[in-house]
Amino acid sequence: MPEYIPIDIPENPKLAGNITHFARALRRAGLPIGPGRVIDAVRAVEAAGFTDKNEFFWTLQACFVAKPEQKRVFAQIFRLYWRDPRYLEHMMSMLMPAMRGVSEERTAQAAEKRAAEALLDGMGDAPEDFEEPEGDGTEIELDASMTISQEEKLKTLDFEQMSLAEMEQAKKMLSRLTLPVDPLKSRRTKASYLGTRVDGARTLRRAMRQGGELRDIALKEPRLRWPNLVVLCDISGSMSQYSRMVLHFLHSVMNAKGQGWAKVHAFTFGTRLTNITRHLTQRDVDAALKSAGAEAQDWEGGTRIGDCLEDFNRGWSRRVLGQGAVVLVITDGLDRGTPAHLAKQMQRLNLSSRRLIWLNPLLRWDGFAPKASGIAAMLPHVDSFRAGHSIASLEALARVISQKGDAGEKARLMRLL
Repeated sequence: MPEYIPIDIPENPKLAGNITHFARALRRAGLPIGPGRVIDAVRAVEAAGFTDKNEFFWTLQACFVAKPEQKRVFAQIFRLYWRDPRYLEHMMSMLMPAMRGVSEERTAQAAEKRAAEALLDGMGDAPEDFEEPEGDGTEIELDASMTISQEEKLKTLDFEQMSLAEMEQAKKMLSRLTLPVDPLKSRRTKASYLGTRVDGARTLRRAMRQGGELRDIALKEPRLRWPNLVVLCDISGSMSQYSRMVLHFLHSVMNAKGQGWAKVHAFTFGTRLTNITRHLTQRDVDAALKSAGAEAQDWEGGTRIGDCLEDFNRGWSRRVLGQGAVVLVITDGLDRGTPAHLAKQMQRLNLSSRRLIWLNPLLRWDGFAPKASGIAAMLPHVDSFRAGHSIASLEALARVISQKGDAGEKARLMRLL
């Protein structure tokens, strides 16, 4: 059990006020906390008392945390709010990179920025009566030729490590991304003056109109057709943050013109399969994701990849895949079902599609290996295995989605199986 800093409670503590302000900080960090939970927390703390610091922590967590992924944000804000000075200095230095020597240099962990931003909201603003000091007139020039722009830094940042402001900026950047695809050559043909194949039927018809005299030869070329894009997105608890950002990107793909896709179909899966295609066709992204979230009742729940893929293969594959469809599967591969069943359904999905691409956010780790049984069962049946944790990874996907020879990291990971 982790060690927590002792809590100094005054003789006449303002219990309700302290817990209310603490709940507001949690709400700013994204936890859905209403007045009812605040009242329950006050009553629970009154009943449990302050005799033990760990009991106080677990009492508040039981009242405010409803899902496993919320525990990390709660623990960080708890340490900030209940007076851990060294941790507070670390979080302030993380929000203000100019400060040096206050805290150790390290990359922010998942949800740390959102926790610090929620609790330290407004601390960096200047007071109203602040006056700018008079300088000596000397101008300071900064050489920014070697610096990296904020957008370039944001492109490589993990979705899970973004603050609330960075997430809003990332959503705007995702709305400008495209996912173009090259057309496919069909066996059907069309008339063409620059074609390389002789159109015998049309040549004979022309000759019959001219009394059987063959004056010119008609040419033809293959008719072009555009493939469908089918996206299967995991919305379980471990994938919730990544799936929200991917759905923002998918919304821009579905509503942009000229990218080449015949149709774009979107499905979510956790404990069940849900078709959200009609919801994402709305022009307003917030309204689209809100209606899609209401349709997918298993958001941030468990994971049954094999069963959901079986439902797709049995009920939707013939309707949405067609010939030449490209399928994107976005999941971490952590399945609760049997590996044999999952491998069978992945193989069937691969045979029904032209290309099967798997985006896995776990690939962001340098030491990633296919040790989980679900990942080992899925990996042999995909055409390409790529990371899907940042804006840069989605840009890389757009560059290679039409390249048949691109396998991503599949070959390297297959050697580790």
